[in-house]
Amino acid sequence: MERSSIAVLPPWIRLDALLLLWLQEDIGRGDRTTQCLIAGTPNTVKAEWIAKEAGIIAGLPVAARVFQLLDPQVSFVAAIAEGEACQVGQVIARLHGPFDALLMGERVALNLVMRLSGVATQTRRYVDAIANFPTQFADTRKTTPGLRLLEKYASQVGGARNHRMGLDDAIMLKDNHIAAAGGIAEAIAQVRPSIPYPLSIEVETETLEQVEEALQHNADIIMLDNMPVAQMQQAVQRIRAYNSRIKIEASGNVTLDTIGAIAETGVDYISSSAPITRSSWLDISMKVGQRVPLP
Repeated sequence: MERSSIAVLPPWIRLDALLLLWLQEDIGRGDRTTQCLIAGTPNTVKAEWIAKEAGIIAGLPVAARVFQLLDPQVSFVAAIAEGEACQVGQVIARLHGPFDALLMGERVALNLVMRLSGVATQTRRYVDAIANFPTQFADTRKTTPGLRLLEKYASQVGGARNHRMGLDDAIMLKDNHIAAAGGIAEAIAQVRPSIPYPLSIEVETETLEQVEEALQHNADIIMLDNMPVAQMQQAVQRIRAYNSRIKIEASGNVTLDTIGAIAETGVDYISSSAPITRSSWLDISMKVGQRVPLP
């Protein structure tokens, strides 16, 4: 099922430093192979990116930026829309520019697009599995260090909603916070006077008793963590009867086999790390045509 992308790419002022760091890591003291091959003679080439497996494409604007940072003469034209499904053998981008710039940027640009497309592809499977329910699918903070901004962008390309980008996004009282405070009531009482406006309070619950405690102390969002589906159904009914405006999130043991039954309970959100932590890279290759010496 095709879905329009809700993804918003972070601004380049946030991403350029990362891209430059990754380019520096790969280039080191220079591309010895290409430098020796062209021997100081400027050349221009055309190239194509070709999908070697089917999936959802994500990250093409990032790839274009990689090449632009290396050499503004490089032209990178997407042949497929961001978030669109590709087929095996399909051309997804066409490039034209200096041979050395295309070869120096190839690995970083391809690595990013293959990784992000893998995340988007797996995310789309989860989103499509609950397409007939009003429940929305959300990602988590289980991301690769250094890649969070882009992995969460790819998750959006796949159709998911971003959960917290970082610890500063919301007050989220998890099991360790609750244990340290002495209970849900104590934890909410301690954080409520100090939270910045307009942050909300989300409470992680594992039992119906904890759900009741979160309700009595005015949690804004209640997470049902690792609950059996039958127990989750009871929790949803109790929360809706108490206050229909409270948002309900389900998390834990979410797979493609279980997500439909979880959505049937009536929760507002289902969160899972699986599309990011369990996705494989989408295989894409670059094919360069014959070099043409510049005049």
